Amino acid sequence: MSSMRRRGGRETLSRQALLNWIATLTHTEAAMGAVLGDVLGFAAAVAVSPLPIIAIILILATPRGRLNGPLFTVGWILGLSALGAVMLAIASPAGASAHNQPATWVGALKLALGLLLVLFGARQWHRRPKDPSQAQLPKWMGAIDHLTPIKVFGLGLALAALNAKNAPLTIAAAASIGSAGLPVGEQIASLAIFVLVATLGLLAPLGVFLLGGDRAATMLGNWKDWAAQHNVAVMAVLFFVLGLKLLGDGIGILTS
Repeated sequence: MSSMRRRGGRETLSRQALLNWIATLTHTEAAMGAVLGDVLGFAAAVAVSPLPIIAIILILATPRGRLNGPLFTVGWILGLSALGAVMLAIASPAGASAHNQPATWVGALKLALGLLLVLFGARQWHRRPKDPSQAQLPKWMGAIDHLTPIKVFGLGLALAALNAKNAPLTIAAAASIGSAGLPVGEQIASLAIFVLVATLGLLAPLGVFLLGGDRAATMLGNWKDWAAQHNVAVMAVLFFVLGLKLLGDGIGILTS
């Protein structure tokens, strides 16, 4: 009789453990889905940022384009990954998630980033040229022809991690990942998906250059001209929309 009770007790514990595992897995999948839905918007905004796209097109047009183009892209990927990883490393021990809800400081961070992006967007919109054909590219782009491979790599790193326009979006994405209460493996996977999507804007011209044949130069030239003319307006709209989203997220966390 006692043997049957022990066996029944073990079966009950095993069944309860299985139910707990299923519940945890379901919660993790739901949290992962919510995080990806949140993060992909930021990744898309980084991906369509015109300046890095113009930069890689100019780099590909140089005599060392086949070397420097991939180097620039690798630098970009490492820059985004490093900035996102630093934010995750800060968020985890700082308690970005409390009782499966974002911590208060995450709400304050999103509120600050949202305000920053809205101000950036308003400033960009105010400074946009009335005639898009008169848009001016940054002066540093004129020196791209003379950059060594190491400097091209560093340029990709800097535009990803140190750029005042892209960095807030990466920080916001990493904060969303860190505050979701995901296991470390899922956090890394979410960050990797963010980096991949955020790099599509560079991978597209790189792929056209490597595989497009004779039409590549014309196609990339048209992309560069369009991005140069509409750079300021595109970024202004993106910053304003995502800034408002972050403001809403931050207010929602702080008032919940």
